[in-house]
Amino acid sequence: MTQLQRRKIPDAAIARLPIYLQILNNLAATNVLRFSSDELAALAGVNAAKVRKDLSYLGSYGTRGVGYEVTYLTHQIKRELGLMREWNVVVVGAGNLGCAFAKFDGFLSRGFPVVAIVDNDPKKIGRTTSSLTVGDVNDLKDIVRDEKISIGVITTSSAAAQAAADSLLEAGITSILNFAPVVLSTPSSVSVRNVDLGVELQILSYFEQMRLETGGKSENAPQLNAAGAR
Repeated sequence: MTQLQRRKIPDAAIARLPIYLQILNNLAATNVLRFSSDELAALAGVNAAKVRKDLSYLGSYGTRGVGYEVTYLTHQIKRELGLMREWNVVVVGAGNLGCAFAKFDGFLSRGFPVVAIVDNDPKKIGRTTSSLTVGDVNDLKDIVRDEKISIGVITTSSAAAQAAADSLLEAGITSILNFAPVVLSTPSSVSVRNVDLGVELQILSYFEQMRLETGGKSENAPQLNAAGAR
């Protein structure tokens, strides 16, 4: 699919594609070759019409009575999400969360190798976490260039998050995953995904409160990811 042929996919649909991809990977691991939109919808927790609409953005409409081919649809989703290649990642903030993020090997298997971690604390710079040595955030521009980094992850405190974002922008990074509970000021050309773990806990507390108020007979609580996609 060329850039001219690419259709704009709604953000909500984009947020569901990784969920479909994970389900497809699980199906492939159990030697499932084909599936229906109803089956995918049940596994993803959405309705079948939404699944078919989402997949239609990829140019995949399935075959009536036959469904979708696991291998082919997996390829389509990976292509659309830019997962036909790896995207190197740098973590800004070498605290507990940043070090845990850098050590997690699940990102590498999904095509996002963490190749660098930086901080501005002299006591942390030079330390080793996993196989990475904590670098100086002041050297971020050189690190991004040398390591061919495309994505920055902010795991600093709220007070330091904007400075971290500014450093990433100055280094040429245009995609940021932000774990700090603060709204960043960035140009409209920069893609920012915010993951506020405190907000996620507050959402869960709502459903716990509902269970208490209804004697444990809660409504079916939706399974939401951090972006709110169902």
